[in-house]
Amino acid sequence: MQGSFRIGEIADRCKVSIDTVRYYERRKLIPDAPRTAGGYRLFGAEAIERILFIKQAQDLGFTLEEISTLLSADGTSDCRHVHDLLDAKLADLDARLKAMQTFRRKLKHYLDECEAELRRHPESVSCPVAIEIAHGT
Repeated sequence: MQGSFRIGEIADRCKVSIDTVRYYERRKLIPDAPRTAGGYRLFGAEAIERILFIKQAQDLGFTLEEISTLLSADGTSDCRHVHDLLDAKLADLDARLKAMQTFRRKLKHYLDECEAELRRHPESVSCPVAIEIAHGT
């Protein structure tokens, strides 16, 4: 079968375990793979795309249940539910991005302080920034 991949190949390409591929198949997150006469699963290229989407969605905070809703194979998911789910996740991502940007500014401030201290005292053993962070000042 052209464009077919055995389970190990799928796992390698997606950087997941074989057990993960099996689990996604059981959860209906990827289509059931036909089997060869020898019992080996043969997945199409769409399984790779789906697994990579699942991994990215999980990295962004989606649960497998939410991902299942998004990947509804027959397109019967309630559009309002999908809309609300995506809207909530985008709001969550925006909040996380804002928090990350704020924290980045703080880290940059500390880095600038470290660099200034090292310019003043290149051999300094005690780091005033570490002391400031440790004491929450």
